[in-house]
Amino acid sequence: MNRAPDNDVRRRGRLRRRLILLGVFFPVVLLTAAALGAVNIGVADLWRLLVGSTDVSEILRAIFWDIRLPRVLLAALVGSALALAGAGVQGLFRNPLADPALIGVSAGAALGAVLCFFLGWQGALGGWLLPLAAFAGGWLAVLALGVFNSGFAGGGTAKLILAGVALNAMIGSVLGFFLFSATDDALRSMTFWTLGSCASAQWPQVLVLFVFLVVGGFLLWRNARFLDALQLGEDQAAHLGVSVPRVRREIIIAAALLAGAATAFAGTIGFIGLVAPHMARLLLGSLHRFVLPASFLLGGMLLALADLGSRTLVAPAELAVGILTAAIGGPFFLWLLRRPSSWSA
Repeated sequence: MNRAPDNDVRRRGRLRRRLILLGVFFPVVLLTAAALGAVNIGVADLWRLLVGSTDVSEILRAIFWDIRLPRVLLAALVGSALALAGAGVQGLFRNPLADPALIGVSAGAALGAVLCFFLGWQGALGGWLLPLAAFAGGWLAVLALGVFNSGFAGGGTAKLILAGVALNAMIGSVLGFFLFSATDDALRSMTFWTLGSCASAQWPQVLVLFVFLVVGGFLLWRNARFLDALQLGEDQAAHLGVSVPRVRREIIIAAALLAGAATAFAGTIGFIGLVAPHMARLLLGSLHRFVLPASFLLGGMLLALADLGSRTLVAPAELAVGILTAAIGGPFFLWLLRRPSSWSA
């Protein structure tokens, strides 16, 4: 008797249980991050805050609802957005070293933000001009990449990667010029922004980023099975009926939406979009219907914990969260590289 179908059913059931377990850990990690900080919130007070009890001091209520929770949620959404974008880009390029920065969106967003600091406009429009400029810069970079690559359709994946490398180099040279020409105050602000931070989180930013996350996540999810087919190669996927140019275009748009919005609100944060999808594949295999939600959960938890470290490790000072993600993500990624099966699991 052939037991292969039974084994496959058991394996997928095991993967679903792991995904459910990650889903259970997700709110626990976020609530833990929201409870810890310069002022720790005990379990009893945390419960009272969540259920709306009046038996909590106004100071504690303001700390939790106005400062701590929006920051933790913004960090989680940024991490989830970067991880989803990374999973999509890695699947599209069939390259475990790919991340959202490869398509130029991070460099473009950095250029838009640095231009704001250079001109002294970072406080304009009630502080919203900075994320708007960063998001616009990221999208202009992606549009330029589309022009270089014949609208993402005719140029092919290899040409898309090369265009991304060239575009990043050109944007890097412009960034270098602005950094070289900036005043000391502007240079300090530019440097801190490019290291990443969630310190300026507010509820409107959380809501706006959530909308981008829903739209970008939907575009990736509807192409999950096509990303699986692309792992066989573009020619083989086309023979299976996959419209490779359409899938390529939608994945790039989704990654640009996700990474552009995340970078606009939190600055340049590395390694989350690279490491979280690898962790997802390590735990749940290579099928994108498991990889995408696992990347969402792992990316959110990783950045929420990194943000917790950034505001507690050297309190009352604060580290840029990008320093921690690089310090932790770099060694972890090197460890992953010692496991040849981590990409093909």
